[in-house]
Amino acid sequence: MTLIDIDGALPPRALALAAVPAIAEAVGTFDLAGSIGIDFPSLERKDDRRTVDEALATALDHWPHQRTAMNGFGFVQLVARLERPSIPHRVRAAPAAAAARLLLRQAEAVTEAGALLLTTHPAVRTAMQDGWLVELGRRSGRQIRWHENRDLALLSGSRRPCRYDPP
Repeated sequence: MTLIDIDGALPPRALALAAVPAIAEAVGTFDLAGSIGIDFPSLERKDDRRTVDEALATALDHWPHQRTAMNGFGFVQLVARLERPSIPHRVRAAPAAAAARLLLRQAEAVTEAGALLLTTHPAVRTAMQDGWLVELGRRSGRQIRWHENRDLALLSGSRRPCRYDPP
């Protein structure tokens, strides 16, 4: 089950309504399906819960699913056919491969001239497929160099895992 917890500083009704577009975007962006629980802030008034239910129905009208109405505690459950693992499930199942793909995207965004120096955990280097590197070199027109650092986390979140390396 995927759980989404809505917290924030806005008044509960406004917070719940503000979360609806982000929820609809996350469903598509992360390819979510299966059982999804959404913990909205508790809304005491039934008409407030109905307003959030209607906004959620409108935001998700393009996506085939079933859902419960919001209960008094602010909980809504969505259920959609699970045809393949979602992106979060794929990242959890193969974190090094996910980190390798992320590193490729970051490398493509480097604008400085010179060879690309990819700095990453050795497991990410191992997960990198040769074809991906060939394609990165072709798309960027650059030489690819590696620096492995066992002290880095797989998904280190480093702001500069790729940089130019002048010849």
